[in-house]
Amino acid sequence: MEYFTRLSDTAFRATEHTSGAWDPEDQHIAPALGLLAHVVEADRDARRDDAPVVTRVSYDILGTVPVTDFEVAVEVLRPARTIELVEARLRQAGRDVVRLRAWLQLTRPTAGVAGTSTPPMPGPADVEPWDVAEFWPGGFIASVEVRRRLEAPGRGLVWVRSDVPLLAGEPSGPVAQFLRLVDLANGMSVREDPRKVLFPNLDLTAHLFRAPAGEWVGFDTTVSFGDSGIGLTSTVLHDEAGPVGSMAQTLTVRPL
Repeated sequence: MEYFTRLSDTAFRATEHTSGAWDPEDQHIAPALGLLAHVVEADRDARRDDAPVVTRVSYDILGTVPVTDFEVAVEVLRPARTIELVEARLRQAGRDVVRLRAWLQLTRPTAGVAGTSTPPMPGPADVEPWDVAEFWPGGFIASVEVRRRLEAPGRGLVWVRSDVPLLAGEPSGPVAQFLRLVDLANGMSVREDPRKVLFPNLDLTAHLFRAPAGEWVGFDTTVSFGDSGIGLTSTVLHDEAGPVGSMAQTLTVRPL
């Protein structure tokens, strides 16, 4: 069981475990975002021995992605020794449907000044399990375990994990494994019932100040809707050791 099957160096097939919550014929975009991070890191490893780390990912979601075959392409936009900008594109039926731009940086020892004032979340064991499949449909949702503390409409603390790999027989690094789940933040602490109000995200940008570790991904999330059809999901990202970065998703809010 995996989210994608590799067909060639650049071609992949989505499995039923990627099917989405808004429409089961389309992919939930979360695994595809993780896959693009994976191909960026694979391209990096093929070109370099020093392995700069992914510190920012900015995805533009240009359309829905059917649960079928697609291709990816990777291009280094700014090659350099210490900092690179890399673009990856997911293409289907001759058009780009997701674009990623990722900054990669070489690491250096800064343990002497490391720290953050962002408070940690309660750990997964301290948050109640939530049967998310009763609220959201789709193969991808069925593949994840969720723990949630909903504090108010649009405000919640959530932990998610999945034992489904991106690709069978092809290990992914901890960043790609982490990023394959982060798009879930928008649907875990909702302001409104999605049967009455649609609020898909157009993009996702995440900044990481340290490498995530472990199987759990934590969301300390606030969802805001404006009065003109625009919304924002803002999340502090965590692993079990504490905060690792932040994320934002632009929403299109559409009451039914």
